[in-house]
Amino acid sequence: MERQTFQVQEEDSRTRLDIFLSHQCPQLTRSRIKKLVASGDVLVNGSRAKAGQFLSIGDVVELSIPEPERSPLEPEEIAIDILYEDSSILVLDKPPHMVVHPSFGHAGGTLVNALLHHCRDLSGIGGVTRPGIVHRLDKGTSGVMVVAKNDSAHLSLARQFKDHTIRRTYVAAVRGVLADERGTIDRPVGRHPRDRKRIAVVERGRRAVTEFEVVARRGGLTLVELRPGTGRTHQLRVHLSSTGHPVLGDVAYGGGVRSLSTGDRDLLVILRSLKRPALHAKKLGFDHPVTGQHMSFEARPPEDLEGLFSWIRGAIP
Repeated sequence: MERQTFQVQEEDSRTRLDIFLSHQCPQLTRSRIKKLVASGDVLVNGSRAKAGQFLSIGDVVELSIPEPERSPLEPEEIAIDILYEDSSILVLDKPPHMVVHPSFGHAGGTLVNALLHHCRDLSGIGGVTRPGIVHRLDKGTSGVMVVAKNDSAHLSLARQFKDHTIRRTYVAAVRGVLADERGTIDRPVGRHPRDRKRIAVVERGRRAVTEFEVVARRGGLTLVELRPGTGRTHQLRVHLSSTGHPVLGDVAYGGGVRSLSTGDRDLLVILRSLKRPALHAKKLGFDHPVTGQHMSFEARPPEDLEGLFSWIRGAIP
């Protein structure tokens, strides 16, 4: 167990305990500090403290950081497509149908299990079931992801996501013909009022912003690029569905393909083989957490989407 002691100086007088510790220990998140305070691992003048209490000159703050909890997850030899790796980060192309981290009904076979086999130095900020995970893609979504291999990298990347400085570009095939060439969807999202497993546009939800630009239109379908300004759960899928243009293959949000009628034999074959939402995380750009250098990575759509995207673009006659 790591122990540190700090004495409050004049410039920190009347500062909240959690804010004081976040300044003294920038490697710890505010939520982590609050958990340490709640568990009794922070003492002020020898007594248990509260995160919101104010400090005075001369107060002695003792911080104990327990050893990291051993992850209950088992490493699994699952192939991952690595686009870039160094001592701080790992960038990969996530395949479709892979769950990012263990959850109810998905105890194994996840990206985290694969990462634990590939490298043993993932960050622990996400918790024992989400080591290294700074952001996630839905099970059915393929494309570029970045993983943190240590806590400082995790904090840097998480801050970039929070400040919306990370650039993400997705590409999707949607039902119907989008009339505008480009635009912004600015609609709040939250849990569906009647189905808690789904997300919906709701008046009292959290603000969600998505920019879109049409790439091509054909046969009553539209290929569109998406740039999320926020990172809400299912944001892109829900936003597109709310406009009347759900992602093809997205059964949960109205994008089922069974009701589509087409006389084009090639398109019919492609649609019948579509087993997930036609959504792909095409590009990811961020500043390296150590060097500060801007980095950008791109992944081509996998085979199950490439045919559909090519058909809409007219590459398939």
